[in-house]
Amino acid sequence: MWRQSIKLKPLLALREKSEKIMIDAAMFGLGRWGKNLVRSVQGKSTKIQFKYGVVQHPEKYDDFAKEANFDVTADAQAVLADPQISAIILATPHVLHVEQIIAAAKAGKAVFCEKPLALTVAEAHKAVQACDVANVQLGVGHDKRFWPSMQELKRIANSGVLGELTHVEGNFTNENLTNFKASWRDHSENVPGGSLTATGIHIIDACVNLLGPIKSVQGIYRQLNGGAQDTMVALFDFQSGATGILSSPRPSPVYWRVHLFGSKGSAEARGQNTVLLSLSGKPEEVFQFETISALQFQLEAFADAIMCKQPYLISPQEILNTVAAFEATAKAVDTSSLVHL
Repeated sequence: MWRQSIKLKPLLALREKSEKIMIDAAMFGLGRWGKNLVRSVQGKSTKIQFKYGVVQHPEKYDDFAKEANFDVTADAQAVLADPQISAIILATPHVLHVEQIIAAAKAGKAVFCEKPLALTVAEAHKAVQACDVANVQLGVGHDKRFWPSMQELKRIANSGVLGELTHVEGNFTNENLTNFKASWRDHSENVPGGSLTATGIHIIDACVNLLGPIKSVQGIYRQLNGGAQDTMVALFDFQSGATGILSSPRPSPVYWRVHLFGSKGSAEARGQNTVLLSLSGKPEEVFQFETISALQFQLEAFADAIMCKQPYLISPQEILNTVAAFEATAKAVDTSSLVHL
């Protein structure tokens, strides 16, 4: 077995750079993930900084406002009207995303939305169309796509070294989610498919990124510990003819695996930084990559897209493909049935 340590030149490299200009942004939602996004770039990035946090009860965020050195307000309309704000970043309840994207687009602001961008593909189309009509950038936060291991897996998939791509398997478990509760996540309208909206959607995005649109999906879902935790499995049939499996036994310790199979070999992304490559007739190779901040990477890529007036790294069609697959998978696991897209 060969083990190689590599400093990754990102496959999804940042676009050709314009003159360095700092993008001023506003963060809507300051829950755990909103704070993570702010911390990933505030005082660190030369491309994007947050000037505002927008929440319902600003007085609860005095300490974080001091930490982030920005203003926290409940006046979303004033922030949308501020000509210095170029981008709105959303880390809000899922059911609010499309309404907020449309409002931001109408205000002429680029919009970056945490996953899932929408809970149905019909709603996602509304968001994409609003940004297209307003001629503003739309981005979605699938940070796992930008892990070094997943960038390398995509490069391998595109290289043809695996031959015809036939199958993909993905696992993502995250017992830590039981330690981070948000009241809105207790409502079923926000979380179709149980943990699918928190963990499984990352595997769905990975599968769609590697093998394209999904044609149909079957699902099985089980609740554990009185509904506090769950486990699921989904079987994908891709339009390309490939097959796939998603499994998410959430009570298990944090674990990430995406394994892509082809007619000449297979490649597996294990965690953020490891890729195992097995080709017919050759010894297995193991590649190790240096850690990056995927949150900073995606926000800076979004800032680059705004400054250079170029598409974001995840295209609108890819956004729609992932939401369509997510909607179908949520229905499949909620009903333990076969769902056609």
